[in-house]
Amino acid sequence: MYQIIKEGLIKLKIPQSKKISKEMPVFYNPVMSLNRDISILLLNSINKTNMQIADPLAATGVRSIRLLKELRKDKIKKIYINDYNKGAIKLIIENLALNKFNHKENQKIEIKCIDANLFLLNSSGFDYIDIDPFGTPNPFLDAACKRIARNGILAVTATDTSALCGTFPKACVRKYWATPRKDAVMHETGLRILIRKIQLIAAQYNKALFPIFSYSKEHYMRVFLKNQKGKNEVDNILKQIKMFNDAGPMWIGNLWDENLVNKMHKNASEKIIFNKNSLLLNFLKIMTEESKINTV
Repeated sequence: MYQIIKEGLIKLKIPQSKKISKEMPVFYNPVMSLNRDISILLLNSINKTNMQIADPLAATGVRSIRLLKELRKDKIKKIYINDYNKGAIKLIIENLALNKFNHKENQKIEIKCIDANLFLLNSSGFDYIDIDPFGTPNPFLDAACKRIARNGILAVTATDTSALCGTFPKACVRKYWATPRKDAVMHETGLRILIRKIQLIAAQYNKALFPIFSYSKEHYMRVFLKNQKGKNEVDNILKQIKMFNDAGPMWIGNLWDENLVNKMHKNASEKIIFNKNSLLLNFLKIMTEESKINTV
């Protein structure tokens, strides 16, 4: 059974389910709508156009369709929507049609049905890659780091917060090569451990990933990292990875680009679709205040 819902400016056909779980025929989590709101705000707030965008784990297609509908028209050169599940691809095509997008005629849209890593590795690179899996992002980090373009943005979600926040410290050591600490700042510690893991994967390819927007909320952690290419840039990244308070190693540099956070808050306040969302505006207000804190 399926139902039609609204998220942002789009309509979406999703499976009816009493419980949000990996067992759903095609995964959709309404709690992550804020995650997608922030992605749209961020991409509309950066000085970048004609982007090649990759959605390797598209599921219902909600993120890609919202990007098509809500990003400024000059933002997308092409968006690649991929999922390994054939049922998901069928639903993605239906959801595109539901929102007046014909995937066969629209040259901005390309649909793939392949393993996410193969999808990334078979490409020539992307300006924006969104890794939003169920659980750890680990299986997809290497391919994503290889294919993120110079000055591109890599967005990564991790929902295995029990490992990153110290409930299962051995799992964190295995998966993120760091020791967590379960205390009052465990969420920030976990976020910094996640960032450092992604940075290390990218470093071997001479890619320096600098956080421009990071947060922990609900059951997940989310980071946006900008790629700067070069050995010196990578060396500067590695200098900002250390132990802190008996936890780590972790990234100890800034979690945000302060100017970007301020611009996102301003843009959200001005857009009708967002300015009625007090949860988002309050959240961004907190981000603007925290981004002013000097971590050095």
